[in-house]
Amino acid sequence: MESFLNAMPKAELHLHLEGTLEPELMFQFAQRNGITLPYETVDQLREAYDFGNLQDFLDLYYQGAEVLQTEQDFYDLTWAYIERCKAQNVIHIEPFFDPQTHTDRSVPFATVISGISRALHDAEIKYGISSGLIMCFLRHLSELEALNTLHQAEPYLDKIIGIGLDSSEQGHPPAKFERVFAKARSMGLLAVAHAGEEGPAQNVIDTLDLLKVDRIDHGVRAAEDAALMQRLAKEKMALTVCPLSNTRLRVFNDMSQHNILQMLEQGLKVTVNSDDPAYFGGYLTENFIALEQGLGMTREQAVQLAANSFEYSFASRERKSEMKKLLQQFSAGQ
Repeated sequence: MESFLNAMPKAELHLHLEGTLEPELMFQFAQRNGITLPYETVDQLREAYDFGNLQDFLDLYYQGAEVLQTEQDFYDLTWAYIERCKAQNVIHIEPFFDPQTHTDRSVPFATVISGISRALHDAEIKYGISSGLIMCFLRHLSELEALNTLHQAEPYLDKIIGIGLDSSEQGHPPAKFERVFAKARSMGLLAVAHAGEEGPAQNVIDTLDLLKVDRIDHGVRAAEDAALMQRLAKEKMALTVCPLSNTRLRVFNDMSQHNILQMLEQGLKVTVNSDDPAYFGGYLTENFIALEQGLGMTREQAVQLAANSFEYSFASRERKSEMKKLLQQFSAGQ
């Protein structure tokens, strides 16, 4: 089953590039840029990856991002993730990046996006991995700061397909960002947002109604509202679910409690993703394996989850058709 899941063609729709910063790479960048980390060894840093909640993780996440300084750093970070995708037969990716995490440290927007987009371009040329880049706003910052970031992005809209919303969900409701999402949509950008992870089902409703998103990131707490579940199924609103993340951040205490397969069987368009894999113990294949081990996911369910990742990606119609055909050929050959 593990080899089947690794070889299966799949797409990843919920992945923070800064969250792919493995400890070894963090130390490499720190040395390259003359930064002293508060950890002496890679093992000591890994031991810090014991999170009680989302904020515990975010504190370490932002600290780690400080080693990212140059265009080459962002290229190397993105390329390391792409190599993982190649090894796991992830053939389409729509990664997130957090420009505010870097511009607030005086790293120019151009430095960040140039390194990332160059790596994504090389991934398509070398490996045939297609992609679309999503720029996220940090919800613990103000909407005015988000609007400023959107303005900074304007010269680079040819490199960005959409906007997202991440960071601390508690205390930062969707309504806070209604105007910036409206402006981004008017500029032709697609929209996604984190909702229903640590926040209640109402956050998912407000994200749909106020931010008018094309996908919901996480969304697992939608299960607390039966009417919302029916709405999500009826509207075919995709949820980019992150199983290992949800258990590491105590959204569920154990994978056996996760509701992704229940949602799948109830007709919701759920997908599997790795979120911040360097911190949560696994990339895309490891998340699929965790569902098989913790929930008894079948091959048929795995194929449906992969099919959802293609259907609800932001890839072109032609690319979606191509990816679905690859999945069908793979499934038929097993």
